Amino acid sequence: MSVRCLVEDAFYIAWGFLEKSGELGDPDASANILLDSIQHQLRTGERRTLLLANRAISAYREQAAFARVSSRKETSRG
Repeated sequence: MSVRCLVEDAFYIAWGFLEKSGELGDPDASANILLDSIQHQLRTGERRTLLLANRAISAYREQAAFARVSSRKETSRG
């Protein structure tokens, strides 16, 4: 399977899951987080599509949680 197919498949699995679960936020930011995670994994040698997707979902959730915490800190300061 080509790298392009791996990226596309993993991306669509992760995107579809996050969309169906209602967790998907801003489309551009979400796409960037997922793609960055998938590309990083590919650079380290990972080639299993489901693992790429699952780790991308985890990275997305970590980013979303960090953004929520940061937002709360900003609101409490103001």
